[in-house]
Amino acid sequence: MERLRLGDRAAAGTLYTWYGTPLFREVILPRLPNREQAEDVLRDTFRAVLERIDQYHPEDNKSIYFWLRRIAINRATDVHRANQRARRLEAAVEAEARVHGEASASDSPGDALEADDTREQIEAAMKTLNPRYAEALNLRLLQDLPREECAARMSVTVGNFDVILHRASAAFRKAYAPETD
Repeated sequence: MERLRLGDRAAAGTLYTWYGTPLFREVILPRLPNREQAEDVLRDTFRAVLERIDQYHPEDNKSIYFWLRRIAINRATDVHRANQRARRLEAAVEAEARVHGEASASDSPGDALEADDTREQIEAAMKTLNPRYAEALNLRLLQDLPREECAARMSVTVGNFDVILHRASAAFRKAYAPETD
């Protein structure tokens, strides 16, 4: 670990050799069945480890594996959430296309009205939010920017951005209460 802190590449290679496969098979792949994304997460995990090696304290952890595991889980969760946002955004774009007359023959006339109504409810809910919360939701969910970039644009740390986004999400859920059938 001390060699890693000093920037020793061989130590980084050893760490990867020891823990890369177990992290990939036991931690990342079960959370992201897309192999390509899982490989990206493994790469990002070790990049983050090298960037944050000063944050590892052996006296606070049972072993380095648990610290590596936590980083891998967090990164896999971020990727999973980004995939969910992308699917929601794709659905919203499709709904928007239908609203603007690009509906397919199989779409019912009520679909466009429903999409219009949903968009209006979302816009109304966003207007009631604290502007900082609305900005956080817009950057992270609508523009799909990485947390680090969102934090930089809002001039806060990533940790502070996470708190703002969490509070913004809660505020939005409270403000947006669509009618259920």
